[in-house]
Amino acid sequence: MHTRIRTMAEHETDTVAAVWYRAGRLAYPYLPGWRSMTPEIARQAFRNHIAAHCDVFVIEHDGTVAGYLALKGSYVDRLYIDPPCQGLGLGTALVEHARQRSPAGLELHTHQQNVPACAFYERLGFVAVRYGTSPPPESAPDVEYHWRP
Repeated sequence: MHTRIRTMAEHETDTVAAVWYRAGRLAYPYLPGWRSMTPEIARQAFRNHIAAHCDVFVIEHDGTVAGYLALKGSYVDRLYIDPPCQGLGLGTALVEHARQRSPAGLELHTHQQNVPACAFYERLGFVAVRYGTSPPPESAPDVEYHWRP
C-alpha cells in the first residue's frame, strides 16, 4: 500500500467533492440534508464552503485520491475517507498530518449519532469537551472534541 498526503490541486476539486459526497451519504443517513444531497449540490458546496475557506489536503492510496482533510488553522473542518478505502489507516494518517501542522492542539465537531467517528477520534486521543447542537440546517446533536499534546 502506497499513500501520500499533499495539498489538493485546484483541478481535483470535483474528485474530492465526490469523495465527500460518497462518504457523507454513508455516514449521515439520519440527516435530511444528506438524504437529499446530489453530486452537483455537493460539488457546489465543496467549492463554495470548504475549498474556498480551508486548507485542503488529499490522501492518495495507490495513486487515487482516497480522502481529504480540510483545516482552518487548528480546526479540523472536515475529514472524509472514500467508503471503499475506510479501515486502511488513511484517516489516522490525515489526523497525524493535522497534528504536524498544529502541534499545539486540534479541535473539531462531529455528530453524536456518528458513532464510528466519535470512536475514531477518541481512539486517537481526542477528548469530548462540549455537547450541543449543530447549526441549521442540520440542527442535530453534536460533540466538540479537542486534542492536546
